[in-house]
Amino acid sequence: MKLHTFILACLLTVLNLLPRDVVAADTPYKILIGFPSLAFSYMPFYVAQEKGIYKKYGIESEYIQMATGIQPQAVVAGNINYLTSVSTGISAAVAGLPLAIVISFCDVSPWVLVTHKDINKPQDLIGKTVALSGLRSSPYYFFHAFLKKSEIGEKDVSTIYTGGTADSFRALTTNRVVGTILTPPFDDKAVSLGYKKFMQLGELADIPYVGLVTSQNELKSNRESVRRTVTAVMDSVAWLRANRADSVKMIVDKFKVNQQEAESTYATLMRILNKDGRLNPKVARGYLDILRQERSIPADYDPMKHADFSLLPRG
Repeated sequence: MKLHTFILACLLTVLNLLPRDVVAADTPYKILIGFPSLAFSYMPFYVAQEKGIYKKYGIESEYIQMATGIQPQAVVAGNINYLTSVSTGISAAVAGLPLAIVISFCDVSPWVLVTHKDINKPQDLIGKTVALSGLRSSPYYFFHAFLKKSEIGEKDVSTIYTGGTADSFRALTTNRVVGTILTPPFDDKAVSLGYKKFMQLGELADIPYVGLVTSQNELKSNRESVRRTVTAVMDSVAWLRANRADSVKMIVDKFKVNQQEAESTYATLMRILNKDGRLNPKVARGYLDILRQERSIPADYDPMKHADFSLLPRG
């Protein structure tokens, strides 16, 4: 009995001398992340799960498909731990939900208006129907910026909401609509099926893209879990940069596209990923100007108060 007590005491002493992170690494955390549909911009998350990077940091992950619009409430209610649309997170936080952006790894958006080949000018869309992933989603705002630039009234073009990029692609290719807003590799896949890229929309508006958004409560009560998750996702971004061939193969397999389409998608991903996982303040302020078109927001409102990048890896 004394020997057992002595051994236990020695073990406790060793554990107390170990760094906290080493001890904590044996404690798995279960996280749930909401995604609207399959999309190339979520590649860091696919890599984290499929290449064992979450596991390295003691994270067990599950991805839940749900419409973007309901994700902020789901995060606050604790039904999921994270959402990935930074623009949705900011919009909901400005509206009063206690959310925090902990990663924003894209500074620009690669959205493209893809149409039937017989759409030759913006006015050809009048009286026709375009698919968007959701109300007040990034495609929604980019398409309305396109209409404004083209001097076309919002009521002159009908829209349907599909729930996600993959579903918008299906709406186009089943001829339910004459156009939609897509990202790679769906835009190149549509071109291979006889559709055309009508216009790049990313420069028409400042809209944050993809990252990681959680609740203020999650940050306070499960900070170690959030830290590990942030580190794992940023490690996955680094893995994508360092493993071009494997990344391209992953895109081919996951999105059922050919090698050329996958190479193009990978190149776009490398172009839009930023270096540090932080939200560009200019983009955040520009997005507030878009939100002001539909709600009152004080002129001196600082959207960066909804960001907490303290858990990002240094260097």
